Amino acid sequence: MPDAIFDDPRLARLYDPLDPDRSDLDAYMAMVREFGAHSVLDVGCGTGTFACLLAGQGFEVVGVDPAIASLDVARGKPGADAVRWIHGDATSLPPLDVDIAFMTGNVAQVFLTDDDWSATLRGIRDALRPGGRLVFETRDPEQRAWLGWVRGATYVERQVPGVGQVRTWTDLVEVAPPFVTFESRVVLPDDQTLYSTSTLRFRSSAEVEQSLTDAGFVVDEVRDAPDRPGKEFVFVAHRG
Repeated sequence: MPDAIFDDPRLARLYDPLDPDRSDLDAYMAMVREFGAHSVLDVGCGTGTFACLLAGQGFEVVGVDPAIASLDVARGKPGADAVRWIHGDATSLPPLDVDIAFMTGNVAQVFLTDDDWSATLRGIRDALRPGGRLVFETRDPEQRAWLGWVRGATYVERQVPGVGQVRTWTDLVEVAPPFVTFESRVVLPDDQTLYSTSTLRFRSSAEVEQSLTDAGFVVDEVRDAPDRPGKEFVFVAHRG
């Protein structure tokens, strides 16, 4: 089930206003052009920021996400009519033949079991044309990003149009490698607090590479994340 931060309509509509900086997507936009892709699958598309950016540049885009509240937000954005939105996940896609697939943000880390991760990779592989590429990021566990997932480092206060002054922060709940659990809190203008608990799995570079090989991919390279240098792996693989 999707986390409340994505599937609770009250939280989904606040997701973009509370985290407006998506400059991390610039590198992925550049990679679409680098690889000469025309059609794109955005796995875990969330509120559709990347998918709509791509569609606005004339690419053929499919966005898939299990959180209906996030998809409702996505469908209301400029350019959304040019995107094919699918409520579901990579294991239940219709027949596709796309040039490149992406998982941005924390998407690749929400699959906690080996079975779910393997099924997701196989689903994406089936959606790619022969030789089509998969690109995704995942945090390097040795960098222990979770140490910064505390109120003092994450507290934000923002005026949200139509809502008012909203406060949000993250509290670290549990570190049980390879799993890390944290809680997001959003305090509305009337002091009502909304909660969402999330767990991510941190895989080593070697683990990820082996899982890709097992799913029928060939790893082309592992790049550094331009927005978080030294802290993440960006995998580039193609359908074998």
